Amino acid sequence: MAKKSSIEKNNRRRRMAKSFAGRRAKLKAIANDKKAPMEERFAASLKLAELPRNSSRTRIRNRCELTGRPRAYYRKHKLSRIALRDLGSKGLIPGLVKSSW
Repeated sequence: MAKKSSIEKNNRRRRMAKSFAGRRAKLKAIANDKKAPMEERFAASLKLAELPRNSSRTRIRNRCELTGRPRAYYRKHKLSRIALRDLGSKGLIPGLVKSSW
């Protein structure tokens, strides 16, 4: 089980990224527009830099829904390999057959 503070920090980043997504997209569009004047593009990039760092989607870490484990994460199931194996052995994941030999 991961530390509760790490899990909560990641959830806070998710909420912040969601709330700032529109503002961030508009500023990025202005900053990347080659036809816009240079001063306007520079001002947009400065405003983008003023936004909180945790509002960026790249700061979000994929974590297991059950345990909070950050590594060996399967995006399709939103689980780590260990949790996926446990649930697969119990037959709780449809379509997953765990083999053992």
